[in-house]
Amino acid sequence: MSEECLEAQTVVIGAGVVGLATARALARQGHEVIVLEAGDHFGEGISSRNSEVIHAGIYYPENSLKARLCVDGRQQLYEYCKRQSVGHQKCGKWIVATSPEQAERLEQIRVGAELNGVRLEPVSGARLAQRLPELTVAAALWSPETGIVDSHALMLSLLGDLERAGGQLVLRAPVVELAADGDGYRITVAGEAPCVLKAQNVVNAAGLGAPELASHWAGLPDAQKPRQWMARGVYFSYSGRSPFDSLIYPVPEPGGLGVHLTLDLAGQARFGPDVEWVDTEDYRVNPARLATFVQGIKAWWPGLDESRLQPAYAGIRPKLAGPDGGFADFRIDGPQEHGVAGAVNLFGIESPGLTSCLAIADLVVQKLA
Repeated sequence: MSEECLEAQTVVIGAGVVGLATARALARQGHEVIVLEAGDHFGEGISSRNSEVIHAGIYYPENSLKARLCVDGRQQLYEYCKRQSVGHQKCGKWIVATSPEQAERLEQIRVGAELNGVRLEPVSGARLAQRLPELTVAAALWSPETGIVDSHALMLSLLGDLERAGGQLVLRAPVVELAADGDGYRITVAGEAPCVLKAQNVVNAAGLGAPELASHWAGLPDAQKPRQWMARGVYFSYSGRSPFDSLIYPVPEPGGLGVHLTLDLAGQARFGPDVEWVDTEDYRVNPARLATFVQGIKAWWPGLDESRLQPAYAGIRPKLAGPDGGFADFRIDGPQEHGVAGAVNLFGIESPGLTSCLAIADLVVQKLA
């Protein structure tokens, strides 16, 4: 490995949507920023393998980071997309219950959402049948603030902002080691042009790789190196047009929000993700999971034509709690949390990370101020 030592004020590791948003925010605050990305392109990990949903902020405990950053980030994201002409649509979402027991759960969801400042509209009876004639459901909640976004176009826009502010993205530059070095950090970079990079500030936004990177961070307290679980979710696309123009979610299940229907900006429907706890990073879609999808979807849409379902893609959510661990919040650990100057670690940035990206970026800027 070359001993050449380059210098930068601030290095962001990871060029997913959160890494790019954070780098953009830091560059706009006057930081000299370099983004190091291990892959061949930006946004190849979690950011390109999700539902592309702009979440309202419904399901998260009051005052949690997920609740606060989702609500703030959603408002920022809609404004940003409109201002930058990034494809998006505030199409709304239905949360549907198929039994009286699930209907009771809907009221708990509504009350919890209201604590986060999110208003949901209960709909039932004849009005529900008129709004959703294709579905067989007992009751539903309407979320008018939920939407969808072109995640690739969003990341491309964030990258453009970063570069206009003087920042730089370096691809095929995996970071293999970090160590404190006097008043800054020595960052060992492998890849096509191996080098050692000196930086005053480091932001670990490596997504699924963030805990592994932290484990190779000399000087970071061991207590600040969390364990991570991986929850894989697969998606099936629905060929042809569906009869829906809004998103449809069942009542949430442990580990995720259930197999739901989302739309892209062309109106194409897809279903997913399900939840499968895995030990390795594997994005293959097992066609055998189709039977479980069909069963779940037909519980609320009996008219589903299962012959139109096709395997699409899979994503993996970085979890800070395992199958029986319950809710785990985002961890955005700065000097106040770990005692290491000039460093921020982003752990467990799963959903609603895409929605929250601009608000997460603002918080990182505050922690490095």
